[in-house]
Amino acid sequence: MVYGDLQFFDIIIFAVIAVFIIYRLRSVLGKRTGFQKNITQKEFTKKEVEQASKTLPQLKDNEQKLEVVYKTVASFDHKEFLEGAKKAFEIIITSFNKGDKNTLKNLVSKDVYNAFESAIDSGSNNPSSQFYSLVVDGIDDAKVENSKITIAVNFISEQILEDNEEEVVKNKDTWVFEKPIDSNTPAWTLVAT
Repeated sequence: MVYGDLQFFDIIIFAVIAVFIIYRLRSVLGKRTGFQKNITQKEFTKKEVEQASKTLPQLKDNEQKLEVVYKTVASFDHKEFLEGAKKAFEIIITSFNKGDKNTLKNLVSKDVYNAFESAIDSGSNNPSSQFYSLVVDGIDDAKVENSKITIAVNFISEQILEDNEEEVVKNKDTWVFEKPIDSNTPAWTLVAT
């Protein structure tokens, strides 16, 4: 009879231990009530798009085409891009005027480089030309296709010749810059003029 009482006592101890373990697991892991909403990838992406559209900055009328880039590329900053585009314009035009092919090669596509090289070789550049003023006149086009961002920028530039401020040459140009979406560098490439 004593042996039978020990077996009953062992069963009660194991039952208490099992209840304690289940209680602890449930308190740590929680329980599913059936009311949780399953978040699918589609809903997650929709939320990301909504957040991106909420953080769309104030754009000028002539910059509205940049909305496409903002909606697709979370890290895009149009002010940073436009400042970089102005600097690139000045560096490229100055390098062209001076006949500096090495600097040009690193900033432009092969086709643009070939056009600049031909113009330099034929003497179409003017080493005495200097910048007087440069203004971004707006965005002509912006798109995100084939894992690349492409933005066409309108520039109005004034250059002086031979340090003569009375001889100002005014130009209006549209330059197209391109960059891979997944690029971590701030560098853009000039692909068309």
